[in-house]
Amino acid sequence: MEAYVKSDIINGVGEVEFFHPKSNSLPSNLLNELAQTITILGENDKAKCILLKSGGEKAFCAGASFDELLSIKSKEDGKAFFSGFARVIAAIKNAPKFVVTLVQGKVVGGGVGVVCASDYVIANENASCKLSELSIGIGPFVIGPAVERKIGLGHFNNMSLNPTCWKSASWGLDKGMYAEVVDDVKARGAEIVNQYVRYSPEAMFEMKTMFWKGADGIEADMIKRAKQSGTLVLSDFTKETLKAFKSK
Repeated sequence: MEAYVKSDIINGVGEVEFFHPKSNSLPSNLLNELAQTITILGENDKAKCILLKSGGEKAFCAGASFDELLSIKSKEDGKAFFSGFARVIAAIKNAPKFVVTLVQGKVVGGGVGVVCASDYVIANENASCKLSELSIGIGPFVIGPAVERKIGLGHFNNMSLNPTCWKSASWGLDKGMYAEVVDDVKARGAEIVNQYVRYSPEAMFEMKTMFWKGADGIEADMIKRAKQSGTLVLSDFTKETLKAFKSK
């Protein structure tokens, strides 16, 4: 199957689904389309809340596309690529309605940032997570503000400094990354969003504003951090490590 981002508004729920055949990894075109789609649904009064999910039954998101990381030739290209994750996180933050995310499987790197930016996250027991950036010579710079905000600096440090260690879904639940861990994320997700479409849009907007209080500068911070990642990804260490991963 080819990669896609698709959306629809069904019974007041703005549904967004992304897919990539390589474990739902995210190249630039998907990142940009995902950010744009979330922004558009956020501005559409017919959508009372947003439901974000990925295609397939396995990984929720493998983070950055290794193919695209290897293709980066300049600091400017690197900054542009990593800024894509910043735009997705900003789109979720700035949507004036709740974003509910369903995590049906493993989530890595930039995908962790997307999950942590979401307002309510429903995962299943297969939704283990890790921040693998250090193992390939970069760091979770861009997504850092969103992850730290959700799980705290100590747990963010823990994940970042153990780049090969999978954290279980129960760990994610305990640390606040996930709101619930259930057997059927789709069924539970439907229950939650069907409640939200009946609630006061004004009350939900004010609550979301409260939750993100103090994060006004996060967009500028993420773009600044994208420059860091865009520089490091050009290193010989990162290039050789990525090639080794791809050859396995």
